[in-house]
Amino acid sequence: MTSISYPRWAVAMGAVVLAGSAVAVGPAAADDDRRSAAVVRTDQGAVRGTVAADHRTFQGIPYASPPLGALRWAPPQPGPRWTGVRDATRSGAACAQLQGLPMDTASESEDCLYLNVTTPRASARTPRPVMVWLHGGDFRFGSGDGYGGQRLAVGGDVIVVTVNYRLGALGFLAHPALAGRDGVTGNFGLQDQQAALRWVRRNAPAFGGDPGNVTVFGQSAGATSVCAHLAAPGSAGLFHRAIMQSNSCANPVQTRAEAIVAAEEFARRIGCTDPAVVATCLRGRTPARMIETVGYPGAGVDLGPVVDGHTLPVDPAEALTTGRLHRVPVLTGMNRDESRLVVWGMERLGFNCPEPPKPNQEPESCPLTDEQYRDQVRDMFGDHADKVLARYPRDPAQPASVTLSAVLTDHDYAEPVYSAALAFARRVPTFGYEFADEDAPFFTEGPEPTFDTGAYHCAELPYLFTVDYAEALTPTQRRLSDEMVRTWSDFARTGRAGWPRLRPDAPYVRVFAGDGGSGGTDFTAAHSYDFWLSLRR
Repeated sequence: MTSISYPRWAVAMGAVVLAGSAVAVGPAAADDDRRSAAVVRTDQGAVRGTVAADHRTFQGIPYASPPLGALRWAPPQPGPRWTGVRDATRSGAACAQLQGLPMDTASESEDCLYLNVTTPRASARTPRPVMVWLHGGDFRFGSGDGYGGQRLAVGGDVIVVTVNYRLGALGFLAHPALAGRDGVTGNFGLQDQQAALRWVRRNAPAFGGDPGNVTVFGQSAGATSVCAHLAAPGSAGLFHRAIMQSNSCANPVQTRAEAIVAAEEFARRIGCTDPAVVATCLRGRTPARMIETVGYPGAGVDLGPVVDGHTLPVDPAEALTTGRLHRVPVLTGMNRDESRLVVWGMERLGFNCPEPPKPNQEPESCPLTDEQYRDQVRDMFGDHADKVLARYPRDPAQPASVTLSAVLTDHDYAEPVYSAALAFARRVPTFGYEFADEDAPFFTEGPEPTFDTGAYHCAELPYLFTVDYAEALTPTQRRLSDEMVRTWSDFARTGRAGWPRLRPDAPYVRVFAGDGGSGGTDFTAAHSYDFWLSLRR
């Protein structure tokens, strides 16, 4: 080949021209890349999401048909199909609910079976682990949209899926009049979650995810849902790791008899009492009327997962005891001051005030008195109250609300969570944790608490997700967030948590603290585990 020599000025000019050309075509190429990354083809059709510098988000993808009309109180049906490209830049409606905590959104919609997918922007050589989030909210509040997945997706290099599922009466009403041909009713919300997991198995590859490495994780009622899927035959093979935050498989769900009593009470309250037409009556009620009738915890009707002989043939608590669970690695734990949120709620509703709030009057926050503390313990623990009061004496340096919170945290969370963890540890790789940032950011809405909220129920969520309902993390808390994101994502990737497995003879529990105090802890001593265990025997 003949070589050609160019004058130096020509070479220099060529370099300028080429550089200028690169600048000229760069934005167009970037736009093409962005448009290409924004479109993903699912098995229902193509969706166009939002592309940011480091992640992609696809919102409002219908994973099942809208449960309207004849599909109300029916198992979820296959989702719609479409031609062209569906817009996935806005979230779908939240399932029908009242306004709960600040992260919840009031809604009257039954058309709500949507999910959101967040992925890292960068490509990967191998498929990424998939993490499917089941939100909390007492099975009457919440949606997947309140939990932005970018912090976990980018920091952990995983695919994050957040899910809406039917709530309250529309998700868990187990009235015999609504039974299908198989005689089963209730647990529609759990069936929705299973449908979402099946969607993930089919569509994970399209988003760069590994359908053979799926972690299901949830908090509060979402953790109860994870427990249910560990015992549900229809969930077998749909996930490969399980993370339970702030709830325990040791707590039983409703029996069929209990669920029927609750359903009949709901029907009575909503005005459907004629046995001949109760099903027609219930189907004629609006979502707004239903969520009003279910109401708030403590004053409404308690509905949730039920042992129905079909979706849940056995209580997860019994399955845990007998070992009839899907054998997957488990990460489980709680927050150090869980029940400070409950006590804040009591203050928020004015329960502690000398006079109850008048109708349509904003309640004021009244601190719990020492006398009210003792009365609460006596109401809750009856014959054991004196033992509890002796174990948890009033500290004059702390508000009474903090002492009551310690009682409720240890009784309602620490003992069952740790007991369940020990039971898991006898059968599967199990890792225990405690979130303990005493300065965790609190909600930006609602009345100011009269005491330090500490590591309250829900406090860990802003460390794992991008949220807009809580105060911003400090630089120290961002470092703790990075540590937790690495832990959750590494567990999803490998089934290991980075610290020793929990064993009955070596009960290591990892503490996540914002002051650099992360490490092991004597969990049983810190939460009077043996004391509460003795009262249950």
